[in-house]
Amino acid sequence: MRIRRTTAKFRDSSIRSWPSLHGTRMPHALFVALLGLVGAIGLATIVWLISLVMRDVSIVDVYWGFGFVMLAWMYILSAPGHTTRAMIVVILVTLWGARLSLHLLRRKWGAAEDYRYRAMRDKHEARFGWVSLFSVFWLQALIMWIVSFSVFEAIRRLDPGTLSAPDIVGILVFAIGLFFESIGDWQLTRFKADPTNRGKVLDRGLWRYTRHPNYFGDALVWWGLFLLAASNPGSWWTILSPILMTTLLVKVSGVALLEKDLAKTKPAYRDYLETTSAFLPWPPRRSGPGGG
Repeated sequence: MRIRRTTAKFRDSSIRSWPSLHGTRMPHALFVALLGLVGAIGLATIVWLISLVMRDVSIVDVYWGFGFVMLAWMYILSAPGHTTRAMIVVILVTLWGARLSLHLLRRKWGAAEDYRYRAMRDKHEARFGWVSLFSVFWLQALIMWIVSFSVFEAIRRLDPGTLSAPDIVGILVFAIGLFFESIGDWQLTRFKADPTNRGKVLDRGLWRYTRHPNYFGDALVWWGLFLLAASNPGSWWTILSPILMTTLLVKVSGVALLEKDLAKTKPAYRDYLETTSAFLPWPPRRSGPGGG
């Protein structure tokens, strides 16, 4: 009986002392975080090698979701103890990342290389292979690692051992985000699959209230994960994760880039721009005195 109590006491003590980046044993936690960076770069390099064989850099998009799943499992497997919060975070990230990558894989299957990467290939010619490694694959791995900070902190945080109110809110925010992203993607896929919709603009379902329900949902996912990480004092710094992801979605690789092309290729999209919220869901505005 005494041996069992001593063992349990040792195990509880080791779990409580496991570091967070804001704790007293930062070097050890930093090692695990840097191990995640190595893993992200390693996986990106493997995908890059596949892209050389396929002559298609677009497969980097498929790697995005699976990369986060890999990081989440790396972080939890390196921890000496697992809390309910940690397991929930890993499950949530796995559901989100697997769904996103499988969706992008289905969309990518049989399609040609994205025109943006083709333009890069034409510009750099023989050097494009090495250029794509640094400017596409390793850059995406670095961004992925930074965005995963909230996942790292939520998994590594061992106190309190039970879910708090901010944790519950974070799970709800994540669930709403996953709903918007999943349903938005599904509605768009069905719309594009109908040949009669060619040249038209999807303005029904979730797309009636926001021009980018999938991007809005993706942002909410990361704000939810941030809440799961930040309910503990000292974890506020992980706000960098949702801020970076939201900025990328709105200003860089998401809304801004996509709408620049759509406004040129689809005249009807200009009316859609005037009546529908760009990001946050909102009832559509009227396009003129007589209608909406």
